[in-house]
Amino acid sequence: MKAPLYNLQGKKIKEIDLPIQFNEEIRPDIIKKAILAIQSHNRQPYGVKPDAGKRASAVLSRRRKNYKSSYGHGISRVPRKTMWHRGRQFGWVGAFAPGTVSGRQAHPPKAEKKYWEFINIKERRKAIRSALSATMISKLVEKRGHKFNQSLVIENKFEELKKTKDVVNVLIKLGLQDELKRISKKKIRAGKGKNRGRKYKIKKGPLLVVSKACPLEKSAKNLQGIDVCIINNLNSELLAPGADIGRLTIYTENSVNKLAKEKLFMQDYKEPKKEIKK
Repeated sequence: MKAPLYNLQGKKIKEIDLPIQFNEEIRPDIIKKAILAIQSHNRQPYGVKPDAGKRASAVLSRRRKNYKSSYGHGISRVPRKTMWHRGRQFGWVGAFAPGTVSGRQAHPPKAEKKYWEFINIKERRKAIRSALSATMISKLVEKRGHKFNQSLVIENKFEELKKTKDVVNVLIKLGLQDELKRISKKKIRAGKGKNRGRKYKIKKGPLLVVSKACPLEKSAKNLQGIDVCIINNLNSELLAPGADIGRLTIYTENSVNKLAKEKLFMQDYKEPKKEIKK
């Protein structure tokens, strides 16, 4: 597969060969499985306090001659706590049991629950290759809602841009002005999500893939809906947000070369071991 290489002025320089990762069969099912595994690791455990609703003294005897016994009072066997007494006459209030005021929950959420889902290494890599392949198919990119119908490869000078306005100018020269206009809109979410830290809904724009840590990571960070990612750190969620394949992606020439040279995300690729600081 070949792709045109563009310069910062939006002009086609030459054609380059894309690595074998872009020829992978598209498997939306595996991509979705990988994304769900990623999202499960972002879930925060939550649950009730283990002794919530169990701190009331609600011991009530049912025996005939015991002190504080409810025997013969014609009341149900709900656990009750004593609020007042006059000799052997007592005033009780239901407590401890589910359905009573300040009682425990019947089946509360538990903080020790495991939310993490796991995926095999080969499956995860296949999902990334599949999502990479989908980014180069113009029908899928257009179907996803982008106002530009194909992903691009751009020269390496793009990584060195230090100002946000320069990044915007390059994107406009590449013909992405309608796409920038689309992602500039911010919508207030309907429903209770407004009160829970997710007031606004923002559209996903282009993904910029670079070969290494560079100034573009900071200069494009302030553009709404645009993500910047180093090629080694790519995952299925970045390439197909919401498991919707075909995200508009702009690769730098070095990132494509690195993908081919290091055989990233292939079955025989060995990830570097992380050094443990002593």
